[in-house]
Amino acid sequence: QVQLVESGGGLVQAGGSLRLSCAASGRTFSNYVMGWFRQAPGKEREFVSGIMWNGGSTYYADSVKGRFTISRDNAKKTGYLEMNSLKPEDTAAYYCAAKRFGFTPEASRYDIWGQGTQVTVSS
Repeated sequence: QVQLVESGGGLVQAGGSLRLSCAASGRTFSNYVMGWFRQAPGKEREFVSGIMWNGGSTYYADSVKGRFTISRDNAKKTGYLEMNSLKPEDTAAYYCAAKRFGFTPEASRYDIWGQGTQVTVSS
């Protein structure tokens, strides 16, 4: 079974950048699709970005396309979310998640979750 731990969140000014990491334990991380989701207070958890098990395909929400970049290093069992040109509306708790087989942006289809890391963007 894979376990996930996020890191890299923090407070940043609008226009700034952050890099989130998602460290996985377990031997089969490379078999899993990885996704990043976020949840702001009072809002539902929403899809941010996803990446196939081999990094061959990536997916982004329209709201972050062109600003965020997802990647993974299966040898290091780590996924990343590079966030540039951050906006106050990007403020949320960010979660990485994993699932077997195909990609989906539906959070309910992911069965492994990290504890989350807070990102706060000041205006």
